Amino acid sequence: MRKGDFATAWAISDAVLRHRIESKQVCWNWPRHLQFVWRGEPLADKRVLVRCYHGLGDTIQFLRFLRPLGDIARHVTLWVQPTLLDLAAGAAGVDRVLALHDGAPEAERDVDVEIMEIPHALRVTSIPNRVPYLRSPHAAQLEPGEGVHRVGIVWEAGAWDPRRDVPLPLLRHLTGLPGVRLYSLQAGRAGALAHAVPASPTDIRTINHAATRILELDLIISVDTMAAHLAGALGRPVWTLLRADCDWRWGRDSDQTSWYPTMRLFRQQREGEWDGVLAAVCEALAKRVMPPAPSACAAPLPSSSSSSSSCPPR
Repeated sequence: MRKGDFATAWAISDAVLRHRIESKQVCWNWPRHLQFVWRGEPLADKRVLVRCYHGLGDTIQFLRFLRPLGDIARHVTLWVQPTLLDLAAGAAGVDRVLALHDGAPEAERDVDVEIMEIPHALRVTSIPNRVPYLRSPHAAQLEPGEGVHRVGIVWEAGAWDPRRDVPLPLLRHLTGLPGVRLYSLQAGRAGALAHAVPASPTDIRTINHAATRILELDLIISVDTMAAHLAGALGRPVWTLLRADCDWRWGRDSDQTSWYPTMRLFRQQREGEWDGVLAAVCEALAKRVMPPAPSACAAPLPSSSSSSSSCPPR
């Protein structure tokens, strides 16, 4: 899957699925994100219940497969995380949305599939990446930028994987770039960036609110978390900052990704070293805002043997 070799991936997945069925393996007592749901049944002309058992970013990323599923299924019910109900309801291929909960789903169906199992079930050979495939249910409200390049920032991925977090002091080096105004999209942390202007008088508290703010901005810079997937699904320019040993979906070396055509990837060269990543981001942002002029950053980044920025202090 990391290499995009889907034929080999599905052959391996078929063997795993056969083993599960033949051994009568039980998974319902496992954590939800480890459970397998689909047992190889055909989905064509069936009432399909799609269960969203992984993270919010995973669900947003794989909602793109609901359109091809809807093309062959008789009816598609999406059992989705409550915070995604409004966004998911507008996704192509979805006939009905229900809020995910701990009980049994209130939906008649012929077959169940977990949302990340759909590519295997459909035996896809390429990633459908037309964007936007999600739309915000609310209108944007931010006033025109008057020549200012408005950049949303997300620097923490959550306590479950702190290795994806960027130290906040490094991001403060972006606040002094001429022509750039930063907006915190970090939930509950709107005022944490020094000299940043909050995107709204209130913090980002819901995904719908975040989607609306993302559509108001010129660029999103985010660590590998839900916000990066949301920006990509909305078709907005987004730069995703990746740790060296990043998730399989981001491949290995390229700064582009087949998942989101509006996304650019910035990768650590060595695990745990973010200063080189932020140096590259600083230089790229300066070029984006002021293409004819030499790049200029607010302050030198912390010294590091792996950092080689051509972005000098003002």
